[in-house]
Amino acid sequence: MTDRTALADRFDAVRPHLTSVAYAMLGSVSDAEDAVQECWIRLDRAAAEEIEDLRGWLTAVVGRICLDMFRARKSRPVDYVGTWLPEPIVSGDPDSPEEHAVRSDSVSMALLVVLESLSPSERLAFVLHDVFGMPFEDIAGAMDRSTEAVRQLASRARRRVRQAPQPDRDLARQRRVVDAFLEAARTGDFEGLLQVLAPDVVLRFDVAPNVSMPTLVGADAVARHVLRTAPRFISLATPALVNGSAGALFGTRQDPLSVVGFTVVDGRIAALNLVVNPAKLVHLSFGSAAD
Repeated sequence: MTDRTALADRFDAVRPHLTSVAYAMLGSVSDAEDAVQECWIRLDRAAAEEIEDLRGWLTAVVGRICLDMFRARKSRPVDYVGTWLPEPIVSGDPDSPEEHAVRSDSVSMALLVVLESLSPSERLAFVLHDVFGMPFEDIAGAMDRSTEAVRQLASRARRRVRQAPQPDRDLARQRRVVDAFLEAARTGDFEGLLQVLAPDVVLRFDVAPNVSMPTLVGADAVARHVLRTAPRFISLATPALVNGSAGALFGTRQDPLSVVGFTVVDGRIAALNLVVNPAKLVHLSFGSAAD
């Protein structure tokens, strides 16, 4: 086995972690894969034998790559007139050991929506420390900032995150609420919808970069919209895990039409994030053959 082959094997062992970090930073499966590939190129060019902590070194490198990508995205002229939502990570049976592993390493849609409002530096400091447990000292080196500056960045980000609704952690409870929502939508039960929707529930739509649909706020508005549109699609709904939380896939993994992620807070739905944008669903069909 050549040294380069051995290095590639070591990199592949860390790849899932790096992909999770990149996805948490970018909210895009394809961009995360690009960032991880760039990370490999930089490792291949480095003096790998001098790297003592390969996982830490790679995490720092992929963090810097994502920081640059995120800054570039923020600085581009506005070319996304609609609501921006992350590409959903959809998985199947919530009771399988594999799905528990996926869920434990997932960044929820609710968190990703909040992270999008942070500055690039705040997001990186929070993701690396609060989500993936990287020491502030190591993050400071990756960001070329002082440790105290990184602490302050993470603290500001943490305050923003805490202001957002905190989802229920019990997946079974989430599933019961979402199932009740789907059943009420299927049967046209307006009162049933109001029972499972929080009074200030938010429904966001990501349809396409050049299509803007207004965010709906309030149980009455959301319930009425659901009853206007559900009869055409509800029969195509399949319960699924969306970024580790209860959600639904409309269509199939081979031909996905849309994905909705639910944020359940205190036993009621506080937010629905509906992704219809085909470009953000294409990765689902790529992975379906292996399911």
